[in-house]
Amino acid sequence: MQAWALITGAARRIGKQIATHAHQSGYNVIIHCNNNSQAAQVLAQQLNGLRANSAVVEQADLSVAADLTTLIDNVASRYPALSLLVNNASVFYPTAIGQSTTDDIDSMLAVNLIAPYRLATGLKQVLASNSGSIVNLIDIHADKPLSGHGLYSISKAGLKMATLSLAQELAPNVRVNGVSPGAILWPTEGQQSQIDKVIEDIPLRHPGRAEDIADAVMFLVNASYITGQIIAVDGGRSAVGYQGAVE
Repeated sequence: MQAWALITGAARRIGKQIATHAHQSGYNVIIHCNNNSQAAQVLAQQLNGLRANSAVVEQADLSVAADLTTLIDNVASRYPALSLLVNNASVFYPTAIGQSTTDDIDSMLAVNLIAPYRLATGLKQVLASNSGSIVNLIDIHADKPLSGHGLYSISKAGLKMATLSLAQELAPNVRVNGVSPGAILWPTEGQQSQIDKVIEDIPLRHPGRAEDIADAVMFLVNASYITGQIIAVDGGRSAVGYQGAVE
């Protein structure tokens, strides 16, 4: 039976690259999306063109509890060969002190922390039956908060602890690890001076690529004796002091 992988937020950017790498490694992929359904369908068509019936799309708003429950139920019932969950979907935007709304707090924590935890616990039985693994996309700012992005940093710090806790709780049948990206893809334009400053703080002196994150994810997927570990993929940035301004 062909193994399946669920990658959240897989329609574009890093998630798309992870889905592509998993597919190249022989997995059939469940491409989760929320607002990018057209991009998700295009990716599924491309992957199905390479291997028939090897990619499907599941749409769900991970900040909505009912949507998340439906996603868990659908995946568990339709894909009994699920052996990989990659929690990649994330919400990232500034949340200055005194300016954050209740909706900001609920959305950031729901998508970045609660959804990955619920997906892991909700799919644990099917993953365990296939000796599967979970890889959570964390962030180097889980350890060193990003100025003006307190809620984001808090949510990722929570996901880091969830990764370590789940590695203990789901063992020995499910491995749980994390990847912490550094400067990979810039979400905004017109900030070249800030980008240059970040690059100066990176020992390797250049930003990473989405492929670098996907490579690290698949390394952990294939490393059968590694669990409860988090790999920073940041060009060495977390090994030195820095003042991050742009991610």
